[in-house]
Amino acid sequence: MLLHKGYNVYPRDLEERLLALPGVTGAAVVGRPVGVDGEHPVAFLTTAPDVDEGTVRAAVDGLNERLLPYQRLREVHLIGAIPVSAAGKVLKRDLREQLPTPPPRAAKE
Repeated sequence: MLLHKGYNVYPRDLEERLLALPGVTGAAVVGRPVGVDGEHPVAFLTTAPDVDEGTVRAAVDGLNERLLPYQRLREVHLIGAIPVSAAGKVLKRDLREQLPTPPPRAAKE
């Protein structure tokens, strides 16, 4: 479970919705810490070989429009394979380590 501005965000719910999108073959959602807001949901997706990135991103944008503001995916990363353990469990710690460093925010004047 992720916390965003005091709201509970359930990665499993988001993953199920992502897997229902056309062309998405794998999905994992992790949280990116963002200071006082808590965590932002970030998705890692695998796609079918014949699906282009633009189609997947458009489908995710459509999904975000149907989600509550605190559930919306802030980042989507397309990867070759979702890392799993020998038991078949998604290794979310490995995915968090793959998160690119966000650019520093500009100071408010």
